[in-house]
Amino acid sequence: MSIITELAKQAKQAAQTLAILDESEKNAVLKDMAAAIRGNKDTIKAVNEKEVARAKENNLDDAMIDRLILDDARIESMAEGIEVIISLDDPVGRERVIGTRPNGIEIKKMRIPLGVVCMIYEARPNVTADAGALCFKSGNGVILRGGKEALDTSLAIAGLMQDVLEKHNLPRALVTVVPNPDRALMQELMEQRDYIDVIIPRGGEGLINYVTEHSKVPVIQHFKGVCHLYVDKDADLDKALAILLNGKTQRTGVCNALEGLVVHQAIAGDFLPRVAEAFEQHKVTVHVNEKGAQYFNGADVISEDAYGEEYLGLEIAIRVVDDFAGAISHIADFGSNHTEVICTENEDSAKKFQRAVDASVVMVNASSRFSDGSQLGLGAEIGIATTKLHAYGPMGLESLTSEKYLVNGVGQIRE
Repeated sequence: MSIITELAKQAKQAAQTLAILDESEKNAVLKDMAAAIRGNKDTIKAVNEKEVARAKENNLDDAMIDRLILDDARIESMAEGIEVIISLDDPVGRERVIGTRPNGIEIKKMRIPLGVVCMIYEARPNVTADAGALCFKSGNGVILRGGKEALDTSLAIAGLMQDVLEKHNLPRALVTVVPNPDRALMQELMEQRDYIDVIIPRGGEGLINYVTEHSKVPVIQHFKGVCHLYVDKDADLDKALAILLNGKTQRTGVCNALEGLVVHQAIAGDFLPRVAEAFEQHKVTVHVNEKGAQYFNGADVISEDAYGEEYLGLEIAIRVVDDFAGAISHIADFGSNHTEVICTENEDSAKKFQRAVDASVVMVNASSRFSDGSQLGLGAEIGIATTKLHAYGPMGLESLTSEKYLVNGVGQIRE
C-alpha cells in the first residue's frame, strides 16, 4: 500500500471516531488547540521565517510571499479563529422536519459530516489551522496537501494540533499533512475515491484547473477572485473612495481584494479625479476604457473586452458605464462569482444589485475585504466556493456537512 493510500485510509478510520464525541468534548479539544498555537507562536515563527527567506531567494512573487508570512498578528488570528469556532453551534446531528405524508410516515433530515475532506493549497500555512479546526468540529477528518513553500510551517502547526488530539485520546490522523510535496503524490491523492469524500483546492487559477481536470474525487472549486466595486450615480463618494482604497490597497494578494472598478458616467467627473489622486499616492497601476481615460495621467487605455484579470497587486481595471444595466452586464461578463460590491444611497438600486448579480457574496456599501469566513462570523473558512454544488461563498461548519433523510413509520407498507 502506498504512503498516500495509507494516509487516506487512516484518515477515514480516524473520522469514524468523531461520531461518538459530543459538542462539549469537541470544544475542549479545540480550546487546547488554540492554546497550543498561541503558546508556541515563537516556534511557528522560527520555522516560517526560514521558509519566507527561501521564498524570497527563489524570487516568488509578492502575493505568494504575503500569503506565506505568519507574524504575531496572523498567528493570533489563527488562535482566535479556533475560539470563534468553539462558540458556534455544532451542525452535526441537527434535524429539520420535512413533513408527514398522507400515510403517516414522518420525514426529517439530519446534518451529517462529509467524511474526509482533502485540502490542496499553495503558500497558505494558516489554512492548516483553519481547516483542521473546522473539519474537526464538523465531524470530518482532513488531509492537507500544501505547497512546498509552506510545508515546514504547515507540519509545525499540524504537529501542535495532533499533540492535542493525542492528549485527548484521539487519532493524530484526524489532521493529516502530506509530508512530501511531490506532484505525483498529489495526483495519487486525487484518486482516493474509497477514502476521500471531497477535495477543495485553494490557490491560483492554474492549481484549481489542474485539480478539477484530474481529480476522480468530487471537487468544490475556489476559482479566482475578480471582485468589483460599482459606484452608482447615487453613491456617497466619500464612502466609495474609502471602500475602493480598502479593497484595493489594504492587502493586494488575496482573493477578496478589488480587481475592478465600475463607475456610472453621471458621477465619473466628480469621482474619478479623486481616484486618480489617491491611486497616484498609493502607486496603483490603472487600466481604463476610453470613457475614463481623460481622468488619469499615463493610464493604460484598454478595449471594452480586455477585463477580467486577477492582478493580485497594486493594479486595477476601471470602466465607466452608461447606466446601472451596464454595470450589471460588465460584472456578468467579467466577474468570477466571488464578491461584488455596490456603493449607493438608493435602497432600490441596492436591492436590485443584490438580486441581479451572480456572486457568492454581494455587498452594499461595505469593503470586499469582509468577504471572509472570520469576518462573516464563521470563525474561519475552508475556502470560498465559487461554484454552487453544494456550497457557495465562504465555507464554514455547515458547508462541511450534508444531510441524510430520516424516515419514521409505524409499520406502513407500500401498495
